[in-house]
Amino acid sequence: MKFIDEAKVYIKAGDGGNGVASFRREKYIPMGGPDGGDGGRGGSIYMLADRNLNTLVDYRYTRKFLAQRGENGRGSDCYGAAGEDIVMRVPVGTVVYDLNTEELLADLPQDGMKVLLARGGKGGLGNIHFKSSVNRSPRKCTKGEEGEEFELRMELRVLADVGLLGLPNAGKSTFIRAVSAARPKVADYPFTTMHPNLGVVRVDDNRSFVIADVPGLIEGAADGAGLGIRFLKHLQRTRVLLHLVDLAPFDPEADPVRDAHAIVQELEKYDPSLAAKPRWLLLNKLDLIPEEERQQRVDDFVAAYRQLSGFDGPHFAIAAISGEGCKTITYALMEALEHMEPPLPLGDDDDETDSPAPVQE
Repeated sequence: MKFIDEAKVYIKAGDGGNGVASFRREKYIPMGGPDGGDGGRGGSIYMLADRNLNTLVDYRYTRKFLAQRGENGRGSDCYGAAGEDIVMRVPVGTVVYDLNTEELLADLPQDGMKVLLARGGKGGLGNIHFKSSVNRSPRKCTKGEEGEEFELRMELRVLADVGLLGLPNAGKSTFIRAVSAARPKVADYPFTTMHPNLGVVRVDDNRSFVIADVPGLIEGAADGAGLGIRFLKHLQRTRVLLHLVDLAPFDPEADPVRDAHAIVQELEKYDPSLAAKPRWLLLNKLDLIPEEERQQRVDDFVAAYRQLSGFDGPHFAIAAISGEGCKTITYALMEALEHMEPPLPLGDDDDETDSPAPVQE
C-alpha cells in the first residue's frame, strides 16, 4: 500500500431538521391544540484513532464527508429522526488542522482516542413548545441549526521513541535492520528510503522501544533539496534522536564533520524544538576503517565536531552491517528512555491552541 502521510478534506456536519407548526384535527375534538414535533439533530463527524491503519491513503481519494441531515418534525407530536454520525478512522498519531486558520483541531496519539470535529446542528422546535395560557394556538416554529463545516489538513506523525537522522547512505536502514525485525530497503545508492519505517527493538523480554527511520537529509533540504524536510514531522514525537554519521564516505573530498553540522542546521531551520531534542551521535561504518586507525578517527571526529557545533551528547562507534556496537547502543537507549517523560500531545504545552478533549464513549 502506498504510504500517504498528508491529506486535505472537507467535512460538514448535518443540519438540524426543522420544527413544524401543526394542529390536532380529529372528529369530535374541536380545537385540539398544537401538535407539531421538533426536527431531528444533524449527524456529527468524529475522528477515531485506529492502530490497524498506517497511512492516510483513504483520504487522498475521498475528499468530502457530509453527515446526514436531521429529519423535519411532523404532526401528531412526531419528532424527526436524528441524522447518522460519521466516524473517520485514521492512523494513531494523526494531527488535524483547520486548513484556513492553521488552528490545531485534534491530536490523536493513542489507539481508540475519539474526537468530535464537527457538531451537527440542533433540531428546530415545533409549535407544541410555544403553547401558553394566552396563546393556545401558536403558529410559531423554528428552523434547525446548520451543522459545522471545516476544511481540514491532516498529517500523520508516526509514534516512535527514537528517530534516526543523517545523510543518505549513512547506514540508517542498515542500523534499523540490525537492531529490529524491520526490513527496509538497503542499497548502495542515495535515497533508498522513500518513506518512514518503524521497527520494535526488544532489549529484554519486557523491555522494548520503537525506532523510526526517515529518508535522509542533505544540505539545503529546508529549501527543497533532495526529498526536502517533509518527513521530519515524523521525528517530532520522538524522545531521542540518533544522528548517524558515515566515518568512511566514498567521496574522498567529503568532510563528515561539516556534513554532520549541516544536518543539524537543517533541523534548526525546520523546527528549533526538534533540534533541541536529546541527540546522540552514532559513528558508523567502522568496518571500512583499518582496525588500528579506528579509535583515532573517532576521537578526531568527536573533537572537531564538538568544537564546531558545541555538541555535548554521548557518542558511539558502530558497524551496523555486522552489528558491532549495536547491542551496546540499544541497552543505553533503553535505560535513557526509562528515565524520560513520555511526550505530551500537541497543544498541551501551548496556551493558544488546545486540542479537543476525547469523546467519552
